[in-house]
Amino acid sequence: VLIDIPKDITAAETEYLPSNPIVKKVRHISKSALQKAADMINDSKKPLIYAGGGVIASGASQELFKCAEAINAPVALSSMGLGGYPGDHPSFTGMLGMHGAGASNFAATECDLFIAVGTRFSDRAAGNHSTFAQKARIIHIDIDPAEIGKNVRTDHYVIGDVKETLANLLPLLSTRTCGTRSDWMKLIAEKKAELPLRYDKDNVLRPQYIIERIGEIFPDDIIVTEVGQHQMFACQYIKYKQPRTFISSGGLGAMGYGLGAAIGAAIGRPDKRVINIAGDGCFRMNSIEIATAVDYNIPIIEVIINNHVLGMVRQWQSMFYGKRYSQTDISSNIDFKKLAEAYHAEAITVTTPGEVDKALRAAANMKKTVVINCEVGTDDNVFPMVPPGKGIDETLFK
Repeated sequence: VLIDIPKDITAAETEYLPSNPIVKKVRHISKSALQKAADMINDSKKPLIYAGGGVIASGASQELFKCAEAINAPVALSSMGLGGYPGDHPSFTGMLGMHGAGASNFAATECDLFIAVGTRFSDRAAGNHSTFAQKARIIHIDIDPAEIGKNVRTDHYVIGDVKETLANLLPLLSTRTCGTRSDWMKLIAEKKAELPLRYDKDNVLRPQYIIERIGEIFPDDIIVTEVGQHQMFACQYIKYKQPRTFISSGGLGAMGYGLGAAIGAAIGRPDKRVINIAGDGCFRMNSIEIATAVDYNIPIIEVIINNHVLGMVRQWQSMFYGKRYSQTDISSNIDFKKLAEAYHAEAITVTTPGEVDKALRAAANMKKTVVINCEVGTDDNVFPMVPPGKGIDETLFK
């Protein structure tokens, strides 16, 4: 998008006249809509709560937690909702959708009531919309009326701010029916055990391992991502416990976003360590911003998952286009360690699993910009995966 403002306008002078303060519009939440939603929830035997970025935006994580506890229901999240519900809680099933956890996709397929909270049902989350949650009635809670029924059929909806809506819904929920859901929760727990995230744990440096260790070494800090396979691994393998500890461009798919976002996050939260996880393709898009971080002495940690290809596109070419690779091999002789040092950042290269913890802990102790270049293989693909055009009940696990 190009917005061209003529020079005579940008150079013109005018008197500044402050306008009246913007008054936030009050959105009245329908009491009858709330009561019907509560009745549907109270009558359900196998409910699933699916929450998205609206929970983060409205600051409704506590209300979401209380509602989930009140009705004894499993909770799945979209990528933009990560951190809105504790990632280490037994009721949390993981991300839903194309690269969602097996238990989340199973729950969405088998539930009798699907409660969507502050989310937009993108194709990456819902898969084939025509086959989505066919056994369930769907309640959609959202502040934007345009989202209701746009992508997925809705049996009932409540329009309103998520935080306010859940706070008003909570007193209407009956705890008497919690006991009737014990078999459902047991089944979900069994599916979590049966369908865990898996990767080869050997003496090969794998992106899943690197990202898993980032989450364990920096459990309460801020994780930022670029776009691609590493982004999905960060959604899968890190247990986000608080809102706004996971920052990503989501459906915008903006390669190069993460480094600038990490700089902003580090300025906004100087009490936290900020780690940006990048692919080598994304790092090339915006690597010059390492100079910005160094110039302003911003102590971010840039972790490059360097597989020498555009990983996500290559995965699709491998799985769905007969391995006809086109424009995804970006192997070169660029030395990211030397590039980072040229910007006067600290730089570390990691080539084995045994070097990961040492590098991350060393970076944590440096109060400056650090770039960690992790040399990984080209064929560590993201699983689970729902093939494009398929339903989430057709998840592939390898």
